[in-house]
Amino acid sequence: MKKKWFIAFALAMLILAAAIAMTGCQSKSAATAAGRESVKVERVVDGDTLEIKLNGKKEKVRLIGIDTPETKKPNTPVMFYGKEASDYTKKRLENKTVELEWDVERRDKYARLLAYVWIGDELYNRTLVKEGYARIATFPPNVKYVELFKKDQEEARKKEKGLWKDYDSAFEKKK
Repeated sequence: MKKKWFIAFALAMLILAAAIAMTGCQSKSAATAAGRESVKVERVVDGDTLEIKLNGKKEKVRLIGIDTPETKKPNTPVMFYGKEASDYTKKRLENKTVELEWDVERRDKYARLLAYVWIGDELYNRTLVKEGYARIATFPPNVKYVELFKKDQEEARKKEKGLWKDYDSAFEKKK
């Protein structure tokens, strides 16, 4: 009788240990996605602006920390590498489910949502900088990943990737 009780107890402990281990794994993945919201990208406006549906309402999302050359700005010609940035974002995000991560301020002065876009473990805002589709554009207090973006921009600039082939044509000079 004691042997059966011991086996039952040992088996219960094994099940408990497995349950605790699984809960630990789930907590880790939940923590990884903490503060993120899963959404479907309905439309890509340009390289750094998306349209999503959130809580049944259509919303524009502006990617935090970056700026791609203009393609849709009124009274502004399509800038160098703007079409490529826009096409790349369409290919990667349109009609896809992504996760949005918020920073300190959730909206800009145009009422657009401000977010970092995640595709699994990939920070898409960072990818745009790394691949030369975007430059850094920081607006404090939303600066969570600015140090990563700086490093990536410097590497893309040195390698003359994307817009860095002709930076002056990619962005208007301030008059």
